[in-house]
Amino acid sequence: MTIIYKIFRAKEYAEFVTNEQTLGAPIDLKDGYIHFSTADQAEETAAKHFAGEDGLKLLVLDADALGEDVRWEPSRGGALFPHLYRELRASDVLSVHDLALENGVHQFAGLLR
Repeated sequence: MTIIYKIFRAKEYAEFVTNEQTLGAPIDLKDGYIHFSTADQAEETAAKHFAGEDGLKLLVLDADALGEDVRWEPSRGGALFPHLYRELRASDVLSVHDLALENGVHQFAGLLR
């Protein structure tokens, strides 16, 4: 099992729950795939793209279960990031966690594996 993570804003997550699928956040729609992070990348992703935002949700998924629809492609600093080239389905998600914000920093303790 290769665990990957998706961060959603509250509104994006609510729409995902209602529709039971999504093509992602505005950046995902723009780029044509859904952006994910590994455990080593998630905190930097939150700091870079969600700085100071409260009410975030951290979705946990198994990249292996997503099969060939996940491609590992270079991004920040040449690191390989998982990208999903299809809709994200509610059935793909292993778990969801609130991403606490304390003193302007998202708290990942105990959430990443």
